[in-house]
Amino acid sequence: MKKILITGANGQLGRALDLEYQGEDAVFIRTDVAESQGITALDITRTEEVLSLARKERPDVIINCAAHTNVDKCEIQEDLAYKINAIGARNLSIAATEINAKLIQVSTDYVFSGDASEPITEFAQPGPVSAYGRTKYAGEEFVKEFSWKHFILRTAWLYGDGHNFVKTMLKLSETHDTLNVVKDQLGSPTSATELARLIHYLEPTESYGVYHATCEGICSWADFAEAIFQKAGKKVTVNHVTTEEYMKINPQSARRPAYSVLDNYMLRLTGDYRMKPWEAALEEYMQSL
Repeated sequence: MKKILITGANGQLGRALDLEYQGEDAVFIRTDVAESQGITALDITRTEEVLSLARKERPDVIINCAAHTNVDKCEIQEDLAYKINAIGARNLSIAATEINAKLIQVSTDYVFSGDASEPITEFAQPGPVSAYGRTKYAGEEFVKEFSWKHFILRTAWLYGDGHNFVKTMLKLSETHDTLNVVKDQLGSPTSATELARLIHYLEPTESYGVYHATCEGICSWADFAEAIFQKAGKKVTVNHVTTEEYMKINPQSARRPAYSVLDNYMLRLTGDYRMKPWEAALEEYMQSL
């Protein structure tokens, strides 16, 4: 029977994978930094701890959902971000190679500078401009170096069961009639459910490599907020403001990509898999709340 080890199992994607794999004839080892019911404690920054668990459980697949994802905190905790996002990925890669397991590494649009003007394919050269982006890109490089059976999935604007933009907007709608939301940052909102489905699709295959993995379509954060309120039946006016205007009121440490639209080019080149349009994925998510 197939064994799958998941790191960051308590996060949005980890929880989505639980639902996606329900009924699967497989054994799951769910891990996170802290132990809880059904979750084994694993510090991916500690090489021997990772190797010890891998040798004991010998999973066929390792799915790395663990990350330091607070982009502003990464600016002031860059050493910690490198430990989790880069060294953690390296350790899991070393372990995967030793036990001949596949490794699925979740990465981000932040590996790019955000200066593009058209959807970015997997063949574009990364150029991160934030600590979060630099550390996640370092993780990608370690995966390529130490794990020969790997999938690297770059996603963006992820939301699921946990803290995310959708829930923040819904919470703010309870106390605000008007909200200022950025209009000059463009991307593709992606549900954790859709990303979990793609992982489930790729995991049994040997189609290794780097993939862009976002829902189809393009919008701004302001457009995204309006869609959330419309689907929730909330009467909230969204003021479309520039990043500069927003930063005057809500300063942020990390530079956000102005354009982080990823083109799922490899999925089209290698098969017929398509992720849902972002509006359809949002509709499905809103119905599940």
